[in-house]
Amino acid sequence: MIGVINSEGGCAEWVFPAAPDAVRTARSLVRGTLRGWDLDDVCDIAALLVSELVTNALRHATGPIGVRLVRRRAGSDGILLVEVSDPLPDLPRTRVAGPGDEDGRGLQLVASSARRWGTRPGEVGKTVWFELAVPE
Repeated sequence: MIGVINSEGGCAEWVFPAAPDAVRTARSLVRGTLRGWDLDDVCDIAALLVSELVTNALRHATGPIGVRLVRRRAGSDGILLVEVSDPLPDLPRTRVAGPGDEDGRGLQLVASSARRWGTRPGEVGKTVWFELAVPE
């Protein structure tokens, strides 16, 4: 894992190999960073949504997975931008999971929990991002 944290600038990012422990490690680093930024109010939901997106990346991509946190001000509110990148160029699609389906709910969870979310193609691969409102 490669990681950079600039807590004064409100930015942290890591790159993980596509390995099963990437989900647990990403979740732990997100929680630790957000607690260090006094953002305990969004710590659990951010870690849960990162877990979902990193899991999706592991299922569908075969390369490094990037996770990036950016704390920004937006008027009187604060925003936490969270990005998960992988080398697969195919953009994810939300789908409706049936009651017996074992998967297919991750993007629904992101869409219902985040302030905003989206995807964008990168030079290599794509990024799935979401925003959470944070107290200032």
